[in-house]
Amino acid sequence: MLHCHFCSRLSNCRITEEGYKALASALRSNPSHLIELDLTGNDPGQSGVKKLDDLLQDPDCELKTLRFLSPDAEEACQYVRGIVGKNPLLLRELDLSKHELGDTRVNQIAALLQDKHCQLDTLKLRDCDMTDEGCSAVTSALKSNPSHLKDLDLSINEIRNTGVNHLCDILKDSHCKLEILRLRYCMTDEGCSAVTSALKSNPSHLRELNLSGNKLGDSGVKNLSDLLMNPQCKLEILDLWKCSITEKQCLILTSALKSNPSHLRDLDLSRNKLGDSEVKNLSDLLMNPQCKLEKLHLNDCGITDVSALTQSLTNSKALQFLKELDLSDNMIIDSKQLRDVIRDSNCTLR
Repeated sequence: MLHCHFCSRLSNCRITEEGYKALASALRSNPSHLIELDLTGNDPGQSGVKKLDDLLQDPDCELKTLRFLSPDAEEACQYVRGIVGKNPLLLRELDLSKHELGDTRVNQIAALLQDKHCQLDTLKLRDCDMTDEGCSAVTSALKSNPSHLKDLDLSINEIRNTGVNHLCDILKDSHCKLEILRLRYCMTDEGCSAVTSALKSNPSHLRELNLSGNKLGDSGVKNLSDLLMNPQCKLEILDLWKCSITEKQCLILTSALKSNPSHLRDLDLSRNKLGDSEVKNLSDLLMNPQCKLEKLHLNDCGITDVSALTQSLTNSKALQFLKELDLSDNMIIDSKQLRDVIRDSNCTLR
């Protein structure tokens, strides 16, 4: 029997997930005639891509080339496959942390992220030696396809100027459903101000925010406080470790938290010089009957007096929820009463 071998180009045809499934089914029933298939620029789902990808494993299939991506994105796809052992188009989570990507590789990764075939929920690019140019390329790519992403980590890279602007555009986009944002050690105080301002306009999805290692500055603290006071804000984890927060700035933050305390479960203010006065304000937060804080980290905060904290834990229901209280590396004069209050609870004191 004579088979006709040919190429098929279906790029930019708005083929959906169902269309990919139907195409895969048709090709599986008569697979021997097609040697090249170009599907770049369409809108598939993962299951459609997987069915077509599985065709390449069929011994009766003579398909030599199955093209979903642009050349740069395909290069990135092969690079990622070499690291994680799977086709990234079939992944929901991609972690390339601590890989020195370099500008060329970052641009390829950006091309992959921009493609509609890539539908990641989680992207982790922590400590990838990215410059502002690389961060700009990645955040620009994410701008074009923001609706799937739920978890983004760009920590320990240099996000400056255009990178921050693109990131802010994502955060303000009504299609953005980001739940976890980690930006440790990567921004100036101007960048922190811009990011916290952007978060105020789309607050309802975010559940975890990590800005540790960045200097917030007065503007960043003010914007973050506005976010925390918003009734739509349902933030559960807030990490501000080593953010150069002053006593005055901490007062602003704790006042904001007291106005909307019911969602927060984990608060880290370690390595900020808060002093005893701000521990009093945090104690007032714990006194709030709506407060359900489970973890409070105050490591190395210049605390000497915990009497207010002890009183708040004695006279409130906070210990029903509190599981961990970290007061390590403080010069506390007398903590015996606090230890006695916590002793019979489920809370661990460090």
